[in-house]
Amino acid sequence: MTAPKVFDGALAAAVVVVVSVAIAADLGGGRPPDVFAYAFAVGLGALMLVRLSFPVLALVATVVGFFAYYAADYPSIGLAVPVAAALYSAAEAGRIMAAVIACVVLLTLSSAYRVSQGQSLAYLFGYEFATSVVLMAAVVLLGDGVRTRRLLREEMRLRAERAEIERQQEATRQVELERMHIARDLHDVIAHTVSVISLHSNVADEALDDDLPAARVALARIREASGDTMRELRASIGLLRGADGVSTLPTSGLSRLDRLAESSGLPVTVHIEGNPTPLPAIVDTTAYRIVQESLTNVLRHANATRAEVLIRYGDDLAIEITDDGTGRPDDTGDGHGLVGMRERAALLGGTVTTASRPDGFSVAARLPLS
Repeated sequence: MTAPKVFDGALAAAVVVVVSVAIAADLGGGRPPDVFAYAFAVGLGALMLVRLSFPVLALVATVVGFFAYYAADYPSIGLAVPVAAALYSAAEAGRIMAAVIACVVLLTLSSAYRVSQGQSLAYLFGYEFATSVVLMAAVVLLGDGVRTRRLLREEMRLRAERAEIERQQEATRQVELERMHIARDLHDVIAHTVSVISLHSNVADEALDDDLPAARVALARIREASGDTMRELRASIGLLRGADGVSTLPTSGLSRLDRLAESSGLPVTVHIEGNPTPLPAIVDTTAYRIVQESLTNVLRHANATRAEVLIRYGDDLAIEITDDGTGRPDDTGDGHGLVGMRERAALLGGTVTTASRPDGFSVAARLPLS
């Protein structure tokens, strides 16, 4: 049995007992208590069992039964006490207006009846009337207060649930965002390394018979690119496995730009302008990835013979990669090239623009430092 039903049962029993005691006291009246009088007490108690489902009906039935009891000339049982439970139930259910109307009707008709029976008008200003008014008002206010507190608790519970849902959604979003970052890193690292390995393996294959030193250099480049890739993959796996989401392995940044240029597979000139300052880690990594992906596109698609990288330090970090190739690279294959660079920059509030030139292609990026 649920708690509300237990409470309603206890309230019903209390109403029956209180009203029955008042009837048994036999405080006047032209008709002595009989089975019908006590049936009235039982009826008032029974109405408490349906007060939650039908609060107004229980209140109206109580008021009607109250007047029927007095119309039968049974002993007086007071005014406020018999209807207190019904008034409380209506107010607790939010039916304040119904409870107020019931109070007014009870007080008005009861006072008119007593005056018609010869009681003086002094009754209207006496102790009994005032007590009834105060008791009825207190019961209604109590019911309304309980309802308000219940609604407040429910609102707090809903807010807590919404906050928890939002927290879980934000955590899920952060996980998805981190996965997207890792996927982009893996794409950039592997695509660049595969392109470098492919180029140098072709060089080594052609030089094996006639130029062993050149073949050794090409194989060394392959070994370096493979080692760099393994370190990058370990760093990404560390992010996936780490409980705190932080990798202890070094991440790629502009400090490795010269190494990237040397291993890119074609002549790359790096220019630095402005005063190099320590960059936020996310800006440093993003800048490196933009340069890496741009050089990968040059190597795979542009048929270029050289490339230039310009890094300019200022209020923002400006990056420009140009080549002497055939123009816009084909970026419609896997969807992770130029689009990925733009998305990386956009996450930091930056931009990436591309342009075909008569003598090649250019990628320009601007990343805020704050």
